[in-house]
Amino acid sequence: AALGPSPGRGFTGVEDFHSRFHWMADHVPAFRVPGGRVRILHSPDEFYQAMKARIKTAKSRVVMASLYLGTGPLEQDLVDCMEEALERSQEDHAPDLKVSFLLDYTRGSRGKHNSRTMLLPLLQRFPEQMRVSLYHTPDLRGLLRLLVPERFNETIGVQHIKAYLFDNSLIISGANLSDSYFTNRQDRYVLLEDCGEVADFFAELVGAVGDVSLQLQPDNSVHMMEGMVHPYKGNRADFTALAQRRIMEVVNTARVRQSMLEAECLEVPDSDGTVPNDTWIFPLVQMKPLGIHLDEQVTKRLLTEAGGDSVVYLTSGYFNLTRTYMQLVLGAAADYRILMASPAVNGFFGAKGVAGAIPEAYVHLARQFYNKVCQLGQQSRVLLHEYHRPDWTFHAKGLWYYVGGRERPCLTLIGSPNFGYRSVHRDLEAQIAIVTENEELQMQLQQEQEVLYQSSTQVSNSTFNQPDRHVKLWVKLVTPLIKNFF
Repeated sequence: AALGPSPGRGFTGVEDFHSRFHWMADHVPAFRVPGGRVRILHSPDEFYQAMKARIKTAKSRVVMASLYLGTGPLEQDLVDCMEEALERSQEDHAPDLKVSFLLDYTRGSRGKHNSRTMLLPLLQRFPEQMRVSLYHTPDLRGLLRLLVPERFNETIGVQHIKAYLFDNSLIISGANLSDSYFTNRQDRYVLLEDCGEVADFFAELVGAVGDVSLQLQPDNSVHMMEGMVHPYKGNRADFTALAQRRIMEVVNTARVRQSMLEAECLEVPDSDGTVPNDTWIFPLVQMKPLGIHLDEQVTKRLLTEAGGDSVVYLTSGYFNLTRTYMQLVLGAAADYRILMASPAVNGFFGAKGVAGAIPEAYVHLARQFYNKVCQLGQQSRVLLHEYHRPDWTFHAKGLWYYVGGRERPCLTLIGSPNFGYRSVHRDLEAQIAIVTENEELQMQLQQEQEVLYQSSTQVSNSTFNQPDRHVKLWVKLVTPLIKNFF
């Protein structure tokens, strides 16, 4: 596979894009789409309204993969939209609409009123058209499963993918299906309109994870599908082997199909040439408990190859870089602008009990990273920024990649991973790399980046001397022990 362009060569047009990033196609499927069909959404409300509108008009499928579905009125509204769509489909004599949910078992079962009880009425009314799968990590089993309290059992590992699909359109995001994500929790969201092949891929991926998950029944019990291994009662090695095979089959089938299509396209240039396929979508999947680490491989190489002509804007709602990613950032030639949550916009701010100390632990991790940057004399190359916004929280993650002094990014990563230990080692994650030469889409990405970074201030030594940055001694002591769990 072609590596990056030879040093010293200018960065021009399609061919360079192709040569600089097309190595991703060796790992994952590569989908070509017209950039005009890719739209960046900017606010929680825009995200929420886009979902509601598309659910109402869906004809054949709605697929919702998330950590959980909340239980408030906004979430109930979303469920009601699905009920309307299902009712409408039943007016046809052959109802085609299928609705499928994939949620995390532990998070979706928490409390008396939960994601399961929200969806049971639909499951009872439309058993032929409705499917709810609850993924249970194979790492939570035996004594551990009995001992870890409900509120903390999800620290062991969860289904973290957020993909929302309506017929041939889909939204990839880091946002869950919960009221704060629809109102005042800032995330990122990309809408791919009428991108059938990408939608098919995500429907199959979510379906494969669903197949190795517990199936919710109309009486609120759960059981595994015929012939599947139980995630915590069955043999662990058997479960992971089966799950890995099922999921990688989806990835590899799509990868081979797309590379064959690509070979055909190269032989036959665009006949009409009206809608240029100027944008590539690469789905990146990370499921370390199941032995799948495609996202990690691609992200590592991307950061490794970010040369001196590159600027990387990287953001994470929970800044807790893995050792590998940290070394890549500190040892790279590229400039980095890293955006993280200030303590007041951290999702755990003001939480009860031990969880309330988590923002302090993040302050401690940020300070350690900042100190490393300073020790290495990298303060002008690696800048840290903190997001502030009264009454909001911050959950945005991903990166924007600029090459050759360009003013607009040509690549973004967007989806569920946080670049932290959990994302790499514990949870099921998916994001997409979008590589584009479409100027309008590049402008949207640039605007998205600017809006987020405009609500931030640059971190300096004095930041950590502010009174609200005081980290208690016990938090400093336990952070190294618990940082792999949050």
